[in-house]
Amino acid sequence: MDIDALKDSTLAFVQAHRAWTPVIAAALAFCESIAVLSLIVPATVILLAVGALVGGAGVEFWPVVVGAAVGAILGDWISYEFGHWLGPGAKAKWPLNRYPEMTAKAEGFIHRWGVAAVALGRFFGPARALVPLLAGVLGMARLPFQLANVASAFVWAFVLLAPGAGLLTWFGK
Repeated sequence: MDIDALKDSTLAFVQAHRAWTPVIAAALAFCESIAVLSLIVPATVILLAVGALVGGAGVEFWPVVVGAAVGAILGDWISYEFGHWLGPGAKAKWPLNRYPEMTAKAEGFIHRWGVAAVALGRFFGPARALVPLLAGVLGMARLPFQLANVASAFVWAFVLLAPGAGLLTWFGK
């Protein structure tokens, strides 16, 4: 199955099963936040389209935002814990060893911005899943990581879903 077929089938499922939209948003955000899985699942594109469906299909907006935020929180948490478990040796293992420049940039980003890198990284493509993993590898403290993780997940979910939901609602009136 190619990426377009996956996107189309997911959106058709959301249209047919509106009550499941928050759970679907959570699953997509989770996939987007897991280090390796985020490379396979085109979750950002699908979530943008889900935002548009929310506006056009009469699905409640806030439960979908909460679902997406919870999925992102769990995905980043697992990536962080996996990185913490692997420790500094993770940089010599797949997939980090295949992308040494990106890993070095993300590591420098974390060293420069500290816990703010967790919140900022969520909004930048490949860094979205790599920053939590490297935060764990580098031994960032759990509580500051989780505070940034939770706060930024809700902002990210709103920013991702609101444009489609708001624009289609506005144009529909």
